[in-house]
Amino acid sequence: MEPLSTRGLPRLSWIDTLYSNFNNNTDGYDGDTAEDRKSQDGSETMPFIDESPTMSPSLCARGPDGEAISPVPPEGLLPRGDIEKGLEMKKLVLSGFLASEEIYINQLEALLLPMRPLKATANLSQPVLSIQQVETIFYKIQDIFEIHKEFYDALLPHIQQWDEKVAVGHLFKKLASQLGVYKAFVDNYKTAVETAEKCRQANTQFQQISENLKVKGPKDSKDCTTNVTMEALLYKPIDRVTRSTLVLHDLLKHTPKDHPDFPLLQDALRISQNFLSSINEEIDPRRTAITTPKGEARQLVKDGFLVEMSEGSRKLRHVFLFTDLLLCAKMKKTSAGRHQQYECKWYIPLADLTFQLLDDSDVLPHIQVLPEHEIEEIKIKISVIKSDIQKEKKALKGQSRNVERLRKKMNEQESWLLLHSPTIPFRIHNKHGKSYLFLLSSDYERSEWRESIQKLQKKDLQTCQLSSVELQVLTSSCCKLRTVHNIPVTSNKDDEETSGLYGFLHVIVHSAKGFKESANLYCTLEVDSYGYFVSKAKTRVFRDTTEPQWNEEFEIELEGSQCLRILCYEKCYDKTKLNKDDNEIVDIIMGKGQVQLDPQTVQSKNWHVDVIEMNGIKVEFSMKFTSRDLSLKRTPSKKQSGVFGVKISIVTKRERSKVPYIVRQCIEEVEKRGIDEVGIYRISGVATDIQALKAAFDTNSKDILVMLSDMDINAIAGTLKLYFRELPEPLLTDRLYPAFMEGIALSDPAAKENCMMHLLRSLPDPNLITFLSLLEHLKRVADKEPINKMSLHNLGTVFGPTLLRPSESEVTKGHITLASDIWSHDVMAQVQVLLYYLQHPPISFAELKRNTLYFSTDV
Repeated sequence: MEPLSTRGLPRLSWIDTLYSNFNNNTDGYDGDTAEDRKSQDGSETMPFIDESPTMSPSLCARGPDGEAISPVPPEGLLPRGDIEKGLEMKKLVLSGFLASEEIYINQLEALLLPMRPLKATANLSQPVLSIQQVETIFYKIQDIFEIHKEFYDALLPHIQQWDEKVAVGHLFKKLASQLGVYKAFVDNYKTAVETAEKCRQANTQFQQISENLKVKGPKDSKDCTTNVTMEALLYKPIDRVTRSTLVLHDLLKHTPKDHPDFPLLQDALRISQNFLSSINEEIDPRRTAITTPKGEARQLVKDGFLVEMSEGSRKLRHVFLFTDLLLCAKMKKTSAGRHQQYECKWYIPLADLTFQLLDDSDVLPHIQVLPEHEIEEIKIKISVIKSDIQKEKKALKGQSRNVERLRKKMNEQESWLLLHSPTIPFRIHNKHGKSYLFLLSSDYERSEWRESIQKLQKKDLQTCQLSSVELQVLTSSCCKLRTVHNIPVTSNKDDEETSGLYGFLHVIVHSAKGFKESANLYCTLEVDSYGYFVSKAKTRVFRDTTEPQWNEEFEIELEGSQCLRILCYEKCYDKTKLNKDDNEIVDIIMGKGQVQLDPQTVQSKNWHVDVIEMNGIKVEFSMKFTSRDLSLKRTPSKKQSGVFGVKISIVTKRERSKVPYIVRQCIEEVEKRGIDEVGIYRISGVATDIQALKAAFDTNSKDILVMLSDMDINAIAGTLKLYFRELPEPLLTDRLYPAFMEGIALSDPAAKENCMMHLLRSLPDPNLITFLSLLEHLKRVADKEPINKMSLHNLGTVFGPTLLRPSESEVTKGHITLASDIWSHDVMAQVQVLLYYLQHPPISFAELKRNTLYFSTDV
């Protein structure tokens, strides 16, 4: 059982924490939330699970550095000229503690509620529990309830009629003098929990009772009751003693020495700390639930939310890696969000964990991957909701309920995305035969988990088997020990937190050093998107070297991204080394690292050069960021002889063609050897290759066809995108942009069809013919979605904002809003317009021109 210490007092003083909690109408000291453990620099202090076996048990409450908190606060904590402020802070401490006392009393009352009928029916012919079982499970609960009810009733009027003369020290001293009841409770605690567990398994009626105890909320709370398990409530008295000790320390900090409360509070603190010392010493032999088999302290090393494939479906789990075991837990749903609980699904001692299959016939189960268009649809919905939230806030109507409703809706969509996006398998095995499969979004993340486990396995580990009680105590501690508190979705973030970058990140991967042996080396780039990571770029393989010189530039689209990851691989050409768990990836990760995308750093116009160290390997790279607004600005070419930045009508007239030569050649090459390429048009090509192709097309080089046949296909795809992006005006024209936005928003299908077709007819012929050619090409690419993973939705997302863009005059006049912090309504609508035509049956230029239907609105 856990020693009754403070489990790591944060550097932020408890009075500051309480002041914040009290102002936000929280539950005071009851709960040990993330805010309770945050330090001034924003970091989280790790609560202690146990003392080192080489040291004496904890004799009192301890600070973050492990030093004992003295019963008497040091001199100088309360400046002489600050008496009134100190007394006001004292009132805040007491008010917060009183609020948490109300919750604690309600929890005790919830335990007593079933106790009385169980006791009354114990003498019947078929009792639910025997009288001995009732007295064992609910031992001393009635006494503890009465002590705290009396304390609460006495303290309440003092807080309600507060002035500087109010004295409460005698109440706390009396409360401390009754800690003997807690001593008896603690001595019986393990037996009580074991008895409750046995009764729960043997009696379905008691099982139902113990799993659904109803705790009343505070008097001013909107939530009437909360369902809590009996096991969780039985732990509350143990946790309460430490809380009371912390409050006494804070009260002393803000009580003048000449106040009559000061000596009484000192006495109460000494009594409480002595009690904690005696309890810690006595429970030392019973610490099996929080120590390893060798008696060492069990510590939390790593935790996070992972998607588990369980019974053929995806389940979101919170996985905890301790120094000797891996625990997979499910977060229980509770009506009070701050008091979360975990249910253990399974655990594996690290001594029994392996990554290798014991049986070659054990095949990885089929992983169902959703079509890309469903993923993109959810992204669109999330972006629209984000935009709606921003509009609600700007409207200043005070309709916070509507904002909360939108936030809840966004949370649901983001959670769905988080659950269904990961596809990279991470499989672990128990050497006794059981296997478990997780799906991760990133090879980086998989490597981190594997390395963390393997590092711990290098120690002399012994297998362990936890009893149900030990497992319950360990699982309960997960809420306090976790370092990752919330599912990584934006709706869990505070408004003040950065929403990430939206636009384009330009990255040059220069070189790498630190390899001990020659190898075939390449790098991949990942950025976060909607809570998970996506691979965005890959350098060429530099063969047989210890110092690769890539010098390759990539343009990566960011969707609220905050982090860039770089992974360095050794290319494996030996197919016999295929790793079943990796399924497809056979290459070895040589190093990995990540950098935060700080807006202040990357948004400068100049390149930011950096070096990232990864397992002794140093990779040099440069990056700069372009916002979505600036990235798509049209800059007309000064020379009319080329094709980039020149009006499409001028190019087709000069070439005497219906579709520009550059468009025809790039489409032909992509369909010849790139249509099966995973991520075609999404994965960035090397910037230097794209610039070389651009120069060749601009000068009408005779070597264009040779260059195209030799060039990396992603560079050719990137050149085509760049051509459309650099047109002086977008392919669908500035003039028609507002009409496209109105047309796609129409609800009636017939009206929408009429409008959208009329808008196509309104385009200049070179624009229309080129658009229809591109449309059919993109449809052919999407036909290969099972292979290239590029759906119509995905292609619409890539090309929509490039082909359809408001003119700068529209933006300047304020008719269009392009927010850089969210994927705005305009971008969503641009994607929807292209998607409409992509999903439409084939559109013939001749038939379109012959059609005489016209939309009634003047465009």
